[in-house]
Amino acid sequence: MAALTVRVVAADRKVWAGEATMLVARTVEGELGVLPGHEPFLGVLADGDVRIHTANGIILAKADRGFLSVENNTVMVVASQAELVA
Repeated sequence: MAALTVRVVAADRKVWAGEATMLVARTVEGELGVLPGHEPFLGVLADGDVRIHTANGIILAKADRGFLSVENNTVMVVASQAELVA
């Protein structure tokens, strides 16, 4: 099965990068789930959680104001502020 290449970045640093099986994030239009093969998408990120599902479990990040792009099994979360949640 194909995987997603995911990058979560804040304005000043890389927060997380790696492979995932699914990503779930909030946009201003509602929650969006992304699986491999997802259609290209560009959306405005709403403040909230970004859940990254990997082969080893779920990684949770908080992201504030930004953008989410999906293209060719690559997901970019670009936020003004972002951090991993323990």
